[in-house]
Amino acid sequence: MSMVGFPLLLIPLAIYNIIVFLMPGVSLAEPIVKLTLMSGAEWPLTLSDMLLALGIVLLLFEVIRGARPGAKYLTDHLLSLIIFGGAVAEFLLWPRFGSSTYFLLALLALVDFLSGIALRARRGAQGASAAPRGARRPAIVTPEAKPEPQFADPPPVREVPAAASVAESVLLDHPQPKTVDPDIAAASPSPEVSSPELQPGSGPPRPADGPH
Repeated sequence: MSMVGFPLLLIPLAIYNIIVFLMPGVSLAEPIVKLTLMSGAEWPLTLSDMLLALGIVLLLFEVIRGARPGAKYLTDHLLSLIIFGGAVAEFLLWPRFGSSTYFLLALLALVDFLSGIALRARRGAQGASAAPRGARRPAIVTPEAKPEPQFADPPPVREVPAAASVAESVLLDHPQPKTVDPDIAAASPSPEVSSPELQPGSGPPRPADGPH
């Protein structure tokens, strides 16, 4: 739950109003205490000086709080403006508020309002410039990987028979030569050739081998 920030510059202005309306016999210009410095000089510290110092310190806290992102809302700046307007009105309309101390307190309220507006505008400009940089980039669609073709298992390799087994099978399959009966061979006629000169058993006699 968000809460409206309390304007810190209201504290010294409220103290001044309390002194003016409720403590009319108290003087803001009379020294309250005297401080001796290292140089030996005495510094009279008045109530006006205390209020101004308090206002400067609170203004520093207001600037630090406003510099944080999202620290101040629009209502906070509106309250600072109202406080500054009321301080200016009292300074101009009431005689007892017409002093340099109250004028400086009203000036601090103006600085608080302007610094808050400047910080808010700067933060908005930084957010606008950072928006394009931080924009979400479109996702790169990568094509789906096609499934690799699955090849069928290669046919089984037939075992090549050994050379010894092949030779053994050839020897076993080769038929043994059959012996011809001489009676059957004599009874069977000899084959004739179509040419009569080349009949077996015919033809011119061979010349006798003579002496060479």
